[in-house]
Amino acid sequence: MTETLKPETPDQLRDAVAWANSDLKPLEVMGRGSKRALGRPVQTAHRLDLSAFNGISLYEPEELVLSAGAATPMSDIQAALEEKGQELSFEPPDYSAVLGSPRGAGTIGGVLAANLAGPRRIKQGAARDHFLGFEGVSGRGELFKSGGRVVKNVTGYDLCKLMAGSWGVLAALHTVTVKVLPRGAKTRTLLVFGAEAAAGVKALAEALNSPCEVSGAAWLPASVAARTGVDMVADPGESVAAVRVEGFGPSVEYRCEALKRLLAPYGATEELHSQRSLAFWRAVRDVTPFAAGPNGADERVIWKVSLPPADAPAFLAATAGIKGAEAYCDWGGGLVWLAIDAPKTGAEGVVRDAVAAADSGWAQLFRAPDSLRAAVPVFQPQGEALDALHRGLKQSFDPNRVLNPGKMSEGV
Repeated sequence: MTETLKPETPDQLRDAVAWANSDLKPLEVMGRGSKRALGRPVQTAHRLDLSAFNGISLYEPEELVLSAGAATPMSDIQAALEEKGQELSFEPPDYSAVLGSPRGAGTIGGVLAANLAGPRRIKQGAARDHFLGFEGVSGRGELFKSGGRVVKNVTGYDLCKLMAGSWGVLAALHTVTVKVLPRGAKTRTLLVFGAEAAAGVKALAEALNSPCEVSGAAWLPASVAARTGVDMVADPGESVAAVRVEGFGPSVEYRCEALKRLLAPYGATEELHSQRSLAFWRAVRDVTPFAAGPNGADERVIWKVSLPPADAPAFLAATAGIKGAEAYCDWGGGLVWLAIDAPKTGAEGVVRDAVAAADSGWAQLFRAPDSLRAAVPVFQPQGEALDALHRGLKQSFDPNRVLNPGKMSEGV
């Protein structure tokens, strides 16, 4: 039976981690549990529940800055920002549908710890690029903080960049500060129908290389387009390349028309406005075409693959023969979501070989049974030098391996 420690103050958090060090008791670090199914399974007798660190402690819309407890639900963050016409411009995803967890359970700390970002990453960067500061407790049981309320406050080592994507293996954060930005007044999405993978990714590249300031670029085969929940995307029964523009109304209209002329040679075009555009990009962002759930819903293994956009069509072709294979591209082809029917092996060899064939690439076993996530590397295996750096950082911040041991790789 797992015992849960639930500190309510920074000092109690420090004492909990210090106790874990003194008795060498590993802890599973958790906010609200929405991402427990990501990474390698953590097997510990004790859980460190950070859910008490909840609530927005500072929000200054004029200064474009927000601070909150690490376990503050993203739904609360987004509601506060929407009231002031602002947003987290890196478009954090909600993976509840694909992971089968309660919708809206994700937290701001979890988003930063996993360094997540949605379709707008091609323009605005990832979570780490908007992460200004934090306060937390290292694996040594020591309170520390880094950064501040503005980027220029960062001097010396930028530990925010280190914590983003560390999956809680270095420190337990209790307070985080992020940069926010005004939300675009208008959004439109141009759809190009009928272009298969190679032509579709080429169309996305042309749009991204144009002066039209594209903020979303995705390609979906017909089978995935049919499950986006957007009638104008699903009903034609064809593959679709989609590009999004955002901003002031006249500018959006002008750029959309320019993109329509530019991409006309690739196929018939159509536009999505307002709510349909928002719904489409939400589906792309949250991977809802591969949603999990009861009553025979999708239970395939999912890989999240990042590679040079030009290599995406070759990767799709190399993995197309795997049983149940279905995939779509985001980030102009730089991100591929691949679903396959391979619960025992995850077709790891085929996927890793296809990634290795690219100039550079990275693959994460995103959704899989616990047994598979424990048996194969969940994250892309690192070379000797990077692995030594990873282990050195773990040793510096958490020498007794008490925080999320093995979450990212075995033995770390």
